[in-house]
Amino acid sequence: MRARTEEAIGLMMQFGVRTGLLGDHPQRRYLWTDAFAVCNFLYLARAASDARYKELALELVQRVHHVLGRHRDDDRRTGWISGLSDDLGEAHPTRGGLRIGKPLPERVPDRRADDRLEWDRDGQYFHYLTKWMHALDQVTRMTGQTIFSRWARELMHTAHRTFTYRPRGGGPRMFWKLSIDLSSPLVESMGQHDSLDGLITCLQLEATAGARDPHLDAAIADFAAMIDPRQLATPDPLGIGGLLADACRVAQLGPPAAGDHDLVESLLAAALVGIRQYVREPDLRMPADGRLAFRELGLAIGLAAIEGDAWREASHAARGWVDQLSRYLPLRAEIESFWLQPAHRQAASWLQHADINDVMLATSLRPEGFLVLSPPPRELDLIVEQGDRAMTARAACADPTP
Repeated sequence: MRARTEEAIGLMMQFGVRTGLLGDHPQRRYLWTDAFAVCNFLYLARAASDARYKELALELVQRVHHVLGRHRDDDRRTGWISGLSDDLGEAHPTRGGLRIGKPLPERVPDRRADDRLEWDRDGQYFHYLTKWMHALDQVTRMTGQTIFSRWARELMHTAHRTFTYRPRGGGPRMFWKLSIDLSSPLVESMGQHDSLDGLITCLQLEATAGARDPHLDAAIADFAAMIDPRQLATPDPLGIGGLLADACRVAQLGPPAAGDHDLVESLLAAALVGIRQYVREPDLRMPADGRLAFRELGLAIGLAAIEGDAWREASHAARGWVDQLSRYLPLRAEIESFWLQPAHRQAASWLQHADINDVMLATSLRPEGFLVLSPPPRELDLIVEQGDRAMTARAACADPTP
């Protein structure tokens, strides 16, 4: 474990320097990667008994909000994308959502979409926002500073209001990608697991909520209505890993989040269908240049959840699915071993996505910060540090309505 911790620290410090979190490089913020990075730094502070990594996690949260919560440098618009004043934006940095961090400006909504270019264009993704909500909630769970979970809840209220809609005569639906200001859909189709991400993240945030926090009941009902357990299976390794990580989160939240265990069992069953299909594909037998490390590492992280302690209170049926999935645990070591080889990390496919690859390899090596939900702080046992007092006071003076 010490060797894995040291390797993870090395990867995270490389990421920090390269993206401007450390040193003098320009800021290169990307919401998905930074969400995993916050979780990694938080856990490494515990694993290495070094508070410096906790400070890096908190600094990264601030950098993300000040970069991705504001308009791009090449945009004629300036300031917080929520439209709030500087002071209110500081108190509610997630009120307008957060940009993806893609290299190209967003597509003008009335311009015809180019499927290839859209992948590199900015905007907002719902499933990236939920990853950031999870990271903020983990900050509260690991530090006791409640301001971070409040920001996560404000982000959920905004995301639910803007990404979901109801077609005439139909049930709730979701857009996959919206414009930076959340006013227009850029990709109107619905992501396969977006409603699932929304539901589970809401359940997690409700478990951390204080007595005065407004409930997320409407969001929970809408996301739950969109989920079809028969459509959750996917052969994509990143998607399979996500299903396993989500099952782990729900299992830790316990009833009533687990819905009499049905949700956990559905997630595990879908993951098993997907992984059986994936191992028949040639992906893991290809050379490094033909592989996408971060997608494979997503599977490795999910498989780490199968080895954890989340299943002690799971139903008999859920433990049966876990037993079957355990047969694929060697894949985690296989994927990690492949990408730990220095020669493979010189491949163009690795270097092109070095930031996300470094961070997700670090997560696979020490996944506890991402996978393990620390108990939420209790009202009487909150660890309120001086910096949190200042942020809470500012937020209390601002408009608290999501």
